[in-house]
Amino acid sequence: MRFDGRVAIVTGAGGGLGREHALGLARRGARVVVNDLGGARDGSGGSATAAEGVVAEIEALGGEAIANPASVTDFDAVQAMVEAAMSKWGRVDILVNNAGVLRDKTFAKMDLEDFRFVVDVHLMGAVNCTKAVWEIMRAQNYGRIAMTTSSSGLYGNFGQSNYGAAKMALVGLMQTLSIEGAKNDIRVNCLAPTAHTRMTEDLGAALPLDQLGPELVTPGLLYLVSEDAPSRMILAAGAGGFERAYVTLTQGTRIVGEDAAEQVAARIAEISDRAGEIVPEMGAAQGMIELQKAQAALRG
Repeated sequence: MRFDGRVAIVTGAGGGLGREHALGLARRGARVVVNDLGGARDGSGGSATAAEGVVAEIEALGGEAIANPASVTDFDAVQAMVEAAMSKWGRVDILVNNAGVLRDKTFAKMDLEDFRFVVDVHLMGAVNCTKAVWEIMRAQNYGRIAMTTSSSGLYGNFGQSNYGAAKMALVGLMQTLSIEGAKNDIRVNCLAPTAHTRMTEDLGAALPLDQLGPELVTPGLLYLVSEDAPSRMILAAGAGGFERAYVTLTQGTRIVGEDAAEQVAARIAEISDRAGEIVPEMGAAQGMIELQKAQAALRG
């Protein structure tokens, strides 16, 4: 798997997962924009030092890279970052939306500003970066975009309502962009990593951290942005394990009438039966299944 001639932007690449992703791409021939605001885990502060350090590592490997300190929440700065890549290399083939922050608290204790900020970084940060490269990729008829989702979004996690909401939103973004980008060979996927980085340092002894190196996640990322990448995949990765997550839809049943609410309650096991469940190609599949039930009932 090679990336010779490809140009990649990796956000939040000054350390942890982003650093490993940037190094992994560079080792396989990609030219890399190493983006990192250089702020604290909660998003405060900023410094270009982290990104410059990763650029130095890539150059020591014989690769090409440039550092960029833009905040992904600043669309003008993101556009300038993309313009710098275009000016230097003439194209952008790969975008890895990895930048993130944490402001964990239970929902009862969380300020709305902390909720809003986490959503702004994770969701709108990915939107800003994707929007800035979208027309370039459409014109090239080639693009590979990876969103960083999380098991906290897919399945929930105590104290992370803001983070989980943002991470699940990225799955919805991926679902639609993969449909809209298909005709221009823009493939969009989600990576759900488990890794020991500063984002998980508070877990301490709760996890075998020596088995959760971020470098064990990067092979999955490389696949998701490769020339032969899939599209609309949610790939989970950690400790050398790889799994796939799906958003599925059961076949369910049809219930109408004055006691429909009571019947829904009484037949919830039937509605939940996973026999014959599907992974819809698009949202309209739900409505089609429901209409098919209604039409079948009318036919008797």
